[in-house]
Amino acid sequence: MKSPLLSVWATAVFLTFLTFLSQPVQSAGGKQCVCELKNSERPFPMDKLDNIGTTASECNRNITPDQMEEMDVLTLGLQRRLEQLEDSVAVLEKEDDGELYGAVSLRIIELELAEVLELMAKLNRTIRSHQQLSEATSTKLQSVMEEMQDLEEFDNMQVVKKLQENQRMKRDLANCQNELQVTPHPPTPAPGHCPQGQLVSVSGPRTYTLTQYGTSYSYGTWGKDPNPPPGKENMYWLVALTSSNVYTNYIRQYSSLSTIVVGVGPTDTVIAPSNPTTNTIQGPNVVMYGDAVYYGCYNSPSICRFNMTARTVTNVALPQNSGFNNKFPFGHLDTTYVYTDLDFATDESGVWVIYTSPDNFGNIIISKVLTDSPPALGKAWRTSLHKRTATNTFMACGVLYATRFLNKETEEIFYSFDTVTGEERYDLRIQIKKMQTNVQSLNYNPQDRMLYMYSDAYILSYDVIFR
Repeated sequence: MKSPLLSVWATAVFLTFLTFLSQPVQSAGGKQCVCELKNSERPFPMDKLDNIGTTASECNRNITPDQMEEMDVLTLGLQRRLEQLEDSVAVLEKEDDGELYGAVSLRIIELELAEVLELMAKLNRTIRSHQQLSEATSTKLQSVMEEMQDLEEFDNMQVVKKLQENQRMKRDLANCQNELQVTPHPPTPAPGHCPQGQLVSVSGPRTYTLTQYGTSYSYGTWGKDPNPPPGKENMYWLVALTSSNVYTNYIRQYSSLSTIVVGVGPTDTVIAPSNPTTNTIQGPNVVMYGDAVYYGCYNSPSICRFNMTARTVTNVALPQNSGFNNKFPFGHLDTTYVYTDLDFATDESGVWVIYTSPDNFGNIIISKVLTDSPPALGKAWRTSLHKRTATNTFMACGVLYATRFLNKETEEIFYSFDTVTGEERYDLRIQIKKMQTNVQSLNYNPQDRMLYMYSDAYILSYDVIFR
């Protein structure tokens, strides 16, 4: 049943758009009163609205994140080529014998210079293309804004204006409420021992690219050594599980971020023979700390430590009945991250290992790893978080953070355990924007305060925000 108020409102709307003209007319049966209705308003230009929608869709299609990434890749590639050219010229100046060696060196420099010129030409073409696209898009957007302002003239009931006023009022009210909330509840536990404050958000990604392997290996990990030896402060490392997403026998290093992004100049360090042994890396959760690599030993409930300088492996056994060989992996409803029984992490205090056992009912156990040679296990903490409910973990300032799968675009930090206070929380709501569906490894570097992610063959990095 319609209310009288609704009927009055509907009538008012109808009268707004229609004008009634009453006049007497002559008919065969005599005079009659006839009411003629004429629309006093201009017809709404639906074609103009459709054109605006089409223009907006074209803008979304024409400008994509891939185009921005293309510029970064070309710039980094050009920078690397120039560095190589500079090195070649320096070698020639130093070792030119005026004969065959000098001629060969000049030929190499000539080829490198041709590559530089080709890259510069491609970069210039890309820049011009982007400039033209930007100018055309800017013109279209200005036209769309003007057309939308014209369409607002048809808003006779001033609905748009009222909605805008309501939105402003809501924003003002929200700001007022935030100002009144003098002591807001912190989004993460206040560890007290963290000099940079509390972890409140994760922004990015700052880096997003395929590795040199392309899409061949979907399981792996990467990052920087948070405690590097002199001369290796800018190096990045990469581990891809090259055998059935289970194991690999070497670690790859790059001299800078640009070289790992472009995929040039890697150095491979072999840890074990190609046929797997106990020293072979098993699982994607690997870290580097103090020029040593920490990982799960192949087919063994043990922690391996590989010294990058001495090229030696030492190990320490996990507590009895600890899960390994894919007994307690991470995962979510749609998939399981195989052979992720052991998760290694680094933070301001060193190296940690996250694992579980049937004795703890499959709930996560955190142990400090003493970074000696051989390594040793320090104090352990038992949590109430079941390992299979998480997709990854990392440590920051002695606090364990666990993530879970929300959807294909979002991962969420939902849990924390403070090893200093023993406080557990399940109500964190810190979201991480993903570019691929699955996350095979995640680790925090306290040196640059960044998260390093390996996601379906892509490497990504994120800024960790503390407050």
